[in-house]
Amino acid sequence: MNIEPMLRAGSLDESWPLSQHTPFTARMARDEGIRPHQLRQLVRTRLLRHLLQNVYVGATRRDSTELRCEALALAVPDDCVVVDRHAGWLQKAEMVLAPNEHIELQPISMFRPSGHGRLRNDLAVSGERNLLPSDIVEVGGLRVTTPIRTAWDLGRVRWADRAIAGIDAMLRLEAFTHEEFLDGIDRFRGMRWITTLRAIGPLGDGRAQSPGESVLRLRWIEAGLPEPTPQLEVWRGGRLLAMLDLGNGVLRYAAEYDGQEWHTSPDQRAHDTARRTAVAKEDWHLDVFVAADVFGPRQDAVTRLRVGAAQARLLYGPVAG
Repeated sequence: MNIEPMLRAGSLDESWPLSQHTPFTARMARDEGIRPHQLRQLVRTRLLRHLLQNVYVGATRRDSTELRCEALALAVPDDCVVVDRHAGWLQKAEMVLAPNEHIELQPISMFRPSGHGRLRNDLAVSGERNLLPSDIVEVGGLRVTTPIRTAWDLGRVRWADRAIAGIDAMLRLEAFTHEEFLDGIDRFRGMRWITTLRAIGPLGDGRAQSPGESVLRLRWIEAGLPEPTPQLEVWRGGRLLAMLDLGNGVLRYAAEYDGQEWHTSPDQRAHDTARRTAVAKEDWHLDVFVAADVFGPRQDAVTRLRVGAAQARLLYGPVAG
């Protein structure tokens, strides 16, 4: 193949036989008449990017979690399995990724069976994990842990905040029931961080719409308040006024989490203000929390929730029981 016109023009043209936006291997290129030294030239001139050993993509394709998964699917051994938050993401639990991972990309969590070693490349973080055949499905050409196995793994972490956010995200897929999830926890007896899974697993709830809402619910429980309901409906005369992130109807107290992505534009703020004003007129006390209130060593959500609940009791009477 003659690549000289593309080198002079500084771009791949219609004569390029492969997709400019989909990763390909050196073998796929060779099958199209592209020689190894030509691939090297195209990489040097930044018309192609070298993603992994023998895996390339057109330079116009932006780096992303999706691209990294596509590249790994072409290159890794057949026994590799995507696990943890990236397994959840591949199964459409998009909120399961680490905070800001769509901006600051992380290596894909890809493990191998015990005794098979680990991957060593820049696109994957790897290790060994004991997986059953029933723990694995195929998604987009990759072997991936099933939704329920992914939920168990996401719950077996050191920090309760991460555990509840991951479990909620997987329950939201409705690929398994909470009861099925709880019934399988004993399988991991004696394994690392099983105590977190046992403590947080029963609190899982797929109605939470974001990690922030999940962790705010955990703070509510830590505050010792009456049981909260995620996505609590407030009605007026047969008309739905609002869906509140978290609340207790007897206490008439609610808490909402305003994540930066969905609650910062002028239109979003105006909508939130109108909705919350309407709820307050129905005798509800409501507090709003942001990330700094809920996450990290300086979070004060537990204290604020207790204060807010006390104010609700003063305004609308003592909670039953």
